[in-house]
Amino acid sequence: MSKKTAERKAVARKDMTYRQWIWKEMKKNKVAYALIAPYMVVFTLFTITPVLLSVVISFTDFNMLQWPNFVGLENYINLFFADDIFLIAAQNTLIFAVIVGPASYIMSFLVAWFINELPPRIRAVVTLVFYSPSIAGQVYLIWGTLFSADSYGWVNATLMEIGFITEPVAWFQDADYVMPLCIVVALWTSLGTSFLSFIAGLQGVDKAQFEAGAVDGIRNRWQELWYITLPNMKPQLMFGAVMAITGAFGFGGVVTALCGFPSVDYAAHTIMHHLEDYGTQRYEIGYSSAIATVLFLIMIGTNMVIKKALSKVGT
Repeated sequence: MSKKTAERKAVARKDMTYRQWIWKEMKKNKVAYALIAPYMVVFTLFTITPVLLSVVISFTDFNMLQWPNFVGLENYINLFFADDIFLIAAQNTLIFAVIVGPASYIMSFLVAWFINELPPRIRAVVTLVFYSPSIAGQVYLIWGTLFSADSYGWVNATLMEIGFITEPVAWFQDADYVMPLCIVVALWTSLGTSFLSFIAGLQGVDKAQFEAGAVDGIRNRWQELWYITLPNMKPQLMFGAVMAITGAFGFGGVVTALCGFPSVDYAAHTIMHHLEDYGTQRYEIGYSSAIATVLFLIMIGTNMVIKKALSKVGT
């Protein structure tokens, strides 16, 4: 029980029960509940309900044509002990998440911190420059042209001209290059919404706190960052972490756009690709729901770890 809840119960015991106090507060704030009701209804119908249904369906054998047949843990047993492709997908997803998630998160913050130090007019231009790759509509076309498999690709043409290679390299059809290139592309497009939230958080830090910190013994910019800036930015840091986790574990669009589906030798096959394969091509909805549930639990666990780590900021 949290401290705030205990205090509320203590207040409620003086002249009414806790449930009576809750009901009184709800009636007092009925307008607020009425305003938030449409969002809660839509959120429940289109977010919470599908997630719960997916968990339930994961214990069935369902092909969208016949009534679901309950099979218990069979889908999960097959997933972890009989599906070799899933194990490859899990390994690739873990590699991508470990590299891209923290790297994009730290890079977003450092770039936002750098931009925050610039004059206002220059800051707006530089923000647009760094943010533009994440909203570029033809981002994959650019990288596909750079690493085209023929001699007209810019990378192949340059390497052949300087004598580094003698024939074109099929970059996105070579298992040795697929994952590294996709990681580079993902990092290049990673300065998205979390990057803007970091800039907003840096702008919202009260400047008077830096003066008070100097009086209390803050001596350099790194101490300012750890003891003042970051504690004031915890909501933005948490939002950025959630976006980084979602992007890292939801990785799939980059590979599909650049390497096709599936990628050569499953070199960049991820859990999202495995989910797409069984859910939208094979229509094994029960099995795909089990994959989605596993991915959901991984993301929830990672989110809890990140939340615990962020609680240590400034201590």
